[in-house]
Amino acid sequence: MSVADGGRQWPDEVSVENARATLLQLLARAGVPSDDARQLIGLLEAGALALAHEELSSGRSAAGEKDEPYASGRLDGAREVLEELGAVAERTLVRAVGAAGEQGPAGERPRARRMEVERARVAVTPLYLSFTEVSELDPEVTDEVLAAVLGTMSPRQRAGYAGRLTEFAADHRARLERMFAGYGPGSAITMHGRYSLLHSATSIAVLERLAAAPRELREEWDAVELPPAWLDGLTTAWSTPA
Repeated sequence: MSVADGGRQWPDEVSVENARATLLQLLARAGVPSDDARQLIGLLEAGALALAHEELSSGRSAAGEKDEPYASGRLDGAREVLEELGAVAERTLVRAVGAAGEQGPAGERPRARRMEVERARVAVTPLYLSFTEVSELDPEVTDEVLAAVLGTMSPRQRAGYAGRLTEFAADHRARLERMFAGYGPGSAITMHGRYSLLHSATSIAVLERLAAAPRELREEWDAVELPPAWLDGLTTAWSTPA
């Protein structure tokens, strides 16, 4: 569609593919493996479709309030379009995380990829800083801890992990505030030891898994040989009443 047509100036298929190829090249120059880059772009595409589906679904009920044949037919048509939009979002997500997005080929959970670890890091950092400050005692094992955390989830679950973390932090805000005040940076407990992980942004991710999948977390923790005392310390801090 040309500008002279006066309609919506949406990118056509060729332009969308050009943007995708450009982004892949830029990410490659930055050292991002092509598989990771394609997955990240796929998640963005699936997410855009899913958010559009959610937005349209939330406004659909108003159209059906009129008791008229036209309104009823319009609602049926809108429902069909929404169902197809949801199906497109699902197919896009499957392409991004793989057909075996729930588990690996032998039923196991595959190891976390570099881009998955980086997405988790981006998600936990602002949440952590909403409760406490940057600590000089950060144990600097971010990748290892996040890999253990992500190892408890399927690739599909990892795709929505940022939202899960945000929901967890909101649901337990008061409890987390008390815990970081008592054991985290700025507290009387500032030495390295069993509470060291509370000086790392990864503590938010570990706490969410302690609440959601403690057995799986312990298995992954032991598998990557992280200090057992760190996990025990977080468990104690999380369980201690205010």
